[in-house]
Amino acid sequence: MYALIDVNSMYCSCEEAFRPDLRGRPVVVLSNNDGALVAVNRAAKALGVRRGEPYFRCRRLLEQHNVAVFSSNYTLYASFSARFATVVESLAPRTFVYSIDELFADASHMEGVMTPQAFGQLLRAEVLRQTTLTCGVGVAPTKTLALYSDQVFCDFF
Repeated sequence: MYALIDVNSMYCSCEEAFRPDLRGRPVVVLSNNDGALVAVNRAAKALGVRRGEPYFRCRRLLEQHNVAVFSSNYTLYASFSARFATVVESLAPRTFVYSIDELFADASHMEGVMTPQAFGQLLRAEVLRQTTLTCGVGVAPTKTLALYSDQVFCDFF
């Protein structure tokens, strides 16, 4: 059994961790040269902005809706990624890095101990408690299915 743990809007969530006043507000993070949106949280997506969109095209909309706009801070994101990995590794010692905001975890040690749903809920709760980051978790017999289940059922557990 494998779990895929994916941090929600990682770059935006890291910025929000230091600015609790931003919780629930639209937040976007720009690329290295501030040319394009590389991260967009749910509140910003609801306004119609999308990741990859050139900043100059949506700047007026972002200003009209008081969207918090940040330049990329890769040192911060790497630090949070390491903390995120440490939390997951404390619950599933065999992990595999998929990206800065995603990890696969071998969940076979939990079979017979708790249901896949309970393990997913435990992972989400511990990541949130120890890092303030929210995440989606997909649990399935293979890594491919875990990745797919996280993408399809990311709001379930």
